[in-house]
Amino acid sequence: MPNRLADQTSPYLLQHAENPVDWWPWEPAAFAEAARREVPILLSVGYASCHWCHVMAHESFEDEATAAVMNEHFVNIKVDREERPDVDAVYMDVTIALTGHGGWPMTVFLTPAGEPFFAGTYFPKTPRPGMGSFQQVLTAVSNAWRTRRTEIETAGAEIARRLAQVAGASAAGDGQRGGAPALTADLLARAVGQLTERFDPRYGGFGQAPKFPPSMVAEFLLRHHARTGDAQALDMVALTCERMARGGIYDQLAGGFARYSVDSRWVVPHFEKMLYDNAQLLRVYLHLWRATGSTLAARVIRETANFLLTDLRTAEGGFASALDADAVPDGAAPTADGHPPQPVEGASYVWTPAQLAAALGPEDGAWAARVFEVTPTGTFEHGSSVLQLPAYPDDPRRFARVRSALAAARAIRPQPARDDKVVAAWNGLAIAALAEAGALFAEPAWVDAARDAAVLLRDVHLVDGRLRRTSRTGRAGSNVGVLEDYAGLAEGLLALHQVTGDLAWLTLAGELLDVARTRFRAPDGGCYDTADDAPALLRRPREPADSATPSGQALLAGALLSYAALTGSAEHRADAETIVNLLAPLLARDARFAGWAGAVGEALLAGPAEVAVVGRPDLERLARLGTAPGAVVVTAGPLTAERPEPGVYVCRHFVCERPAHTPAEVRAQLGVRLPEESVAAGAPRRAPPGGAGGGGPAAPAGGGPPREVSRARC
Repeated sequence: MPNRLADQTSPYLLQHAENPVDWWPWEPAAFAEAARREVPILLSVGYASCHWCHVMAHESFEDEATAAVMNEHFVNIKVDREERPDVDAVYMDVTIALTGHGGWPMTVFLTPAGEPFFAGTYFPKTPRPGMGSFQQVLTAVSNAWRTRRTEIETAGAEIARRLAQVAGASAAGDGQRGGAPALTADLLARAVGQLTERFDPRYGGFGQAPKFPPSMVAEFLLRHHARTGDAQALDMVALTCERMARGGIYDQLAGGFARYSVDSRWVVPHFEKMLYDNAQLLRVYLHLWRATGSTLAARVIRETANFLLTDLRTAEGGFASALDADAVPDGAAPTADGHPPQPVEGASYVWTPAQLAAALGPEDGAWAARVFEVTPTGTFEHGSSVLQLPAYPDDPRRFARVRSALAAARAIRPQPARDDKVVAAWNGLAIAALAEAGALFAEPAWVDAARDAAVLLRDVHLVDGRLRRTSRTGRAGSNVGVLEDYAGLAEGLLALHQVTGDLAWLTLAGELLDVARTRFRAPDGGCYDTADDAPALLRRPREPADSATPSGQALLAGALLSYAALTGSAEHRADAETIVNLLAPLLARDARFAGWAGAVGEALLAGPAEVAVVGRPDLERLARLGTAPGAVVVTAGPLTAERPEPGVYVCRHFVCERPAHTPAEVRAQLGVRLPEESVAAGAPRRAPPGGAGGGGPAAPAGGGPPREVSRARC
């Protein structure tokens, strides 16, 4: 019989709607029920494409005996972290503080007042060395609540107080206290030096396993190279992008990147594919191609854009959140306790030599095994291998035929489930990437897709002037937008305005930024992650650091700066400068977690350039190919007003150079780096399926794990 999750819009919550657990969504009634029954709350947080969330669901939440214990002794609340990032942020801090690590699924026990007293992540069904079973944990917590309730409530209140105190002291990043550094060219140079020390000179990326795509850091390094000419900054991005594109983290058959690599060589991914990763990486490879002309980058751009439009686009025109890591293999038997066959991680993607031969025939199968490094011992589980492409084969026609045949064979395998909720912030990132890539690659279908997503966000997510964070099948969810939703969507709309010339998108972006500047503002001029009228939590979250996506504050700073450049608003620029200065100490301490703040800082120091193309459509694409950090390029809007003379006007702070009339002048003023033949040819040549080129010389070695190591089991 369905529980209270059956009428939710979240695919993750709906995955649990048939559990024997009496789940509640996060709502006041659940806390009131816990107070009425005088029992603690079990809070379980995860997301739809999370592998270990599925494992714990099968082992425990689908188990009648475990569910009976949960229902008798707790009020059980299930939260989709992607719908409620504010709830996730607050209780993830709790989990890390209490256990030293975090991840999903996240399991936190609360008093009826919402105050935490015990936390963990995945708990197994049966005991393991150093880890009790989930039922043992449930029994121990229930017994402690029954016998030591006053002590537990006191401890929970103290934990909540201390975490709120720490968060309040550190949220702004101490940018204006104690002589802490503000943004300067020297600080940005030192941040790049710090990244150089942590760079992996052999495989790219920063630190060791697991490795996450460093999208925000890559954008910072590309902009730093464009502003300063620092060759090492470009080399770090080029090598990282080449290694990722040739490794197993990149889908060599269908395009698109997996969430992260479990090893340092980008070979074995955690197979889920997230919208936010692919939207950001599309833009990184686009900007790398713009700086170098890399054919490998061009191939990745086309394939990643195609992946977004083919696999993640929804019927309503938005982009779904993710594809699962798991799928049910053909012929899988039901479990011993009678449940349906369980999904297996990577089942859709991995191959053995025998499977290649079955799909291609023995000769082509053996050739494909060599090309894709599929070995008898395998690189993944049970002798299977993740496809890699260490070098583009010397027979492009054969490769195209083999690759097409493998893609067709894979298409008839069981496919990963899709989390088809539309998240405002992540769709904003996709809109920006597709609009910009469509303009540079002369692909109007990409720009049309960006526009369709913007229309959906405007018509469905915007309710009475305020954003809803998610929608599904054209129906807005009930959760209010957080800071990254306003900032991310504004970022996308500003890019769409520049490409299409439609002033409506500029106007809507300004309205979203006005809400962010009023409803989310903190006393020091920065911003909280939740609005002043959002549902109250233990504390009002305010995360300065980037994670899988830019921090809300850094993303907002970038959108504010672009809007200021497009309109001449000094107020918006001042707000952007304030936020970046608040984030500067974090950039100085560890630039890996402040890459987007660094990217915005580079744009601030570079101007950014305000480029108006008036009456010269022949120079428009060349202007867009400029590498000037954070430049805005328009053919309509305030920047083009009262400019009767045709030409390309390059301004900074609305002070303009003489209009450029020749390609050479545009190149000089905007730092266009592609060779003449690439620009003269119009749209980039369609790269062969395997691509070629890319990469660059190595940078000095370094170390240190990415922050997400401690937070991401899934």
